[in-house]
Formats: sequence, structure tokens, C-alpha cells
Amino acid sequence: MKRKVVVAITGASGSIYPLRLLSKFLQIQEQWDEIGVVVTNNAKEVWQVETGTAFTPESSFSYYATTDFNAPFASGSGRFDTMIVIPCSMGVLGRIATGISNDLITRAADVILKERRKLICVVRETPYSLVHIRNMEFLTLAGGIVCPATPSYYSNPSSIEAVADTVVDRVLDLAGFDIPSYRWGSAEQDL
Repeated sequence: MKRKVVVAITGASGSIYPLRLLSKFLQIQEQWDEIGVVVTNNAKEVWQVETGTAFTPESSFSYYATTDFNAPFASGSGRFDTMIVIPCSMGVLGRIATGISNDLITRAADVILKERRKLICVVRETPYSLVHIRNMEFLTLAGGIVCPATPSYYSNPSSIEAVADTVVDRVLDLAGFDIPSYRWGSAEQDL
């Protein structure tokens, strides 16, 4: 069965992460049926600053406004099995953790959690306040996965994209996708 995934992009710093994630989804199209993307206005502004280019939708994905509660993943009957919030601002994390569904991102996350499906929040903030830590605890207890955008260096990445890929590959692993990536201790290490 092919997968149906929601990708939410918030205004936290780290536009390289969703950029690389969407690129990798194009490389594994045989593993998914639909990718729904929601991008906040703040995310578009941060994207412009960090990448030097405007956010441009890729035709392989479906795009939804943050106000579009008619999106298929705004209901459990839409049967989206995974949601990735990347990067996930602490404001969005807090609203998800406390059940405040005031836009499509938080509503979709609420649906994913209530349906006992996979929610991965790639938080990009440092340092954490006690409020952040408590919200991450609430989200984890509700069944979500908090995956900080903390890169690894075991693979000796040689570019900023390769550094970002250490996080993105971990997210795709957590989501259950079969991807070639660095594997600790393997004789052959796919990069």
C-alpha cells in the first residue's frame, strides 16, 4: 500500500530541511500515493531569506492553504497515515501539544494523533525553555515523535545539504520509508 503523507512547513529557521525532504520524496515516488503540503506565510518569508529564492510549489505534490479545512487530511476519513512538521516552530508544537486546532496544520496534527497515526515534529529551536520541554513531553505522551533538527556527523558530510540530509534521512526512517542513507556500522554505507 502506498503512503499518504502531510508535510507542514512552519516559520522556524531551517528551510533547508523541508527543501531536502521534498526533494527526497521525489526520489522515492514509488513509495507514496499522495503528499499534501501546507506552508505558513512565515515559512515562505523564512524560505526566501534562507534560500535566496521564493517558495515555489512542485507539481508532484498537492498544496493547501493554512485556512483550508476542506483538505482531505483535516479528517480521519482522509486516511493520511503520516504527518511531518518540518521545521516545527515551538508555537506550532505548543498548539499541537495542547489540542488547539486553529489552522490546517494544527487540525491535521490533531487528526493524526486521534487516529493513532504517525506525527513527527522536527523542532528547530535552541535552547529549550521549560515550556518547550513540557510541550514536547505532552506531544510524546499523546503519541507524537519529537525529532530535533540535530544533524549527525558520522558520515563525514561534505556540504550543508549533506549535513541537512542526516536529519531528513532520520525523519524518513522514522516515517517508515525505505531510503538509501548512512547506516552506523554497516560494511557498505550508502550516501
